Amino acid sequence: MSKTTDTKQLFQTFTFKNGIETKNRIAMAPMTTWASNDDYTISDDEIKHYQARSGNVGLVITGCTRVMANGIGFNNEYASYDDSFLPSLKKLANAAKKGGSPAILQIYHAGNKAVLDLIPDGIPVSASPVALAPSMFYAGGTVSRELTHDEILEMIKAFGETTHRAIKAGFDGIELHGAHGFLLQNFFSPYYNKRTDYWGGSAEKRMNFAVEVIKEIQNVIEKYADRPFMIGFRISPEEPESYRVKDTFPLIDKLIDCGIDYLHISLADLLSQKPTDNENEDATILNLILNYVNQRVPVIAAGGIKQYNDAIEALKTGLSLVAVGHGLIINPNWVELASNEEKADEALSLSKADELAVPKKLQEFIQVATGFFQVTD
Repeated sequence: MSKTTDTKQLFQTFTFKNGIETKNRIAMAPMTTWASNDDYTISDDEIKHYQARSGNVGLVITGCTRVMANGIGFNNEYASYDDSFLPSLKKLANAAKKGGSPAILQIYHAGNKAVLDLIPDGIPVSASPVALAPSMFYAGGTVSRELTHDEILEMIKAFGETTHRAIKAGFDGIELHGAHGFLLQNFFSPYYNKRTDYWGGSAEKRMNFAVEVIKEIQNVIEKYADRPFMIGFRISPEEPESYRVKDTFPLIDKLIDCGIDYLHISLADLLSQKPTDNENEDATILNLILNYVNQRVPVIAAGGIKQYNDAIEALKTGLSLVAVGHGLIINPNWVELASNEEKADEALSLSKADELAVPKKLQEFIQVATGFFQVTD
């Protein structure tokens, strides 16, 4: 069938400033699969998962991988903190790039949201010794150990070393996961960062950790990359315990000044989610950010995109690319359905999960998760 004008826009190419091009405006959102081998290498199930979904998307962003051993935020999360994981990362890069699209490795440290049973002494590290606030997925109450200045420098170096592994593995860039309350966000947060040294004490200083991480990564790219290699940065535009959308604007300015290649906004519902303060009446969070960015840097956003018409509406807001997450888990052929303007399933049939290349460990998670996926049998 012939595509409408709007659908054609969804399938236009996009070129980043360093020349990396996508074949359409659809990105595979970074999604944790809880599916690594027990030694934290990429499992065959995960490889099949990426191979099944990377064929037609414009850009692949992998699920997060930690830059230090104590940064694990999920059970069975594949690792990248040591050179021993390089063969595993190469397998992932090959699977993510099977369809010919560029692939981005999302890197992070879980900070105060590290899995307590999987880290030394069950004590997470963070910007300051502040108790984790309870939320939907976290009981809260655990007090982190404050990182020393020297440990912060080691952490920054670790981000650079993992970037070097991403280059050697064949990825086309890294995305810094500065959202969802992980370490990069811990330092930006006035609630979790109570420091009074170079790494905190003012809004400006709370951005220093992110800035120094980016500088280190840029140095690594300049030294080791023999091809265009991108730096993306993912943010949560609000934190329940502290900051609101307007508070992220100075951070956005700083990230753009640092030379990131794209900004990634993580939302629950990118088309309708409004700021907590609701001061801007009908303006959504995404509208506010896009208006502020004003095309200074490409913006990707994820959150609640189920059907192709949702993706079209997202692009109309001014996004460069729209990230699709759960839709691609349920429908590995989501992009093909979108190109034909066909409706995609919105519920996962567990009886077809193997056929859909959903990793078995992810299937187990889905079965016990409440309100995360709609499931049918």
